[in-house]
Amino acid sequence: MLTQDVSQELKDVLEQLHAEGKEPTVALVKARLSTSVPMPALITTLKSWKSSNRVPKVEVAAKKEVADADRIEQLEKQVMDLTARLVALEEKLEK
Repeated sequence: MLTQDVSQELKDVLEQLHAEGKEPTVALVKARLSTSVPMPALITTLKSWKSSNRVPKVEVAAKKEVADADRIEQLEKQVMDLTARLVALEEKLEK
């Protein structure tokens, strides 16, 4: 499984909150992250940062990027399917 290291982003957020004079909390950190991090990892990171001012390595599952062409193909298929269903419903209503 592909993973993404979010340790640097976590460190940046924690340092930013500290610079603003705010006490880092799970909610504040989670709100500022661009990547979704599991709650247990956030809690562990906060504990480590508060006790030793360091951020442990945190990796999360990387999102699989879908190519634009694949997304367009999926959407076109969905439109065709929905159009066929709409036609079938309209035919039933006309009877």
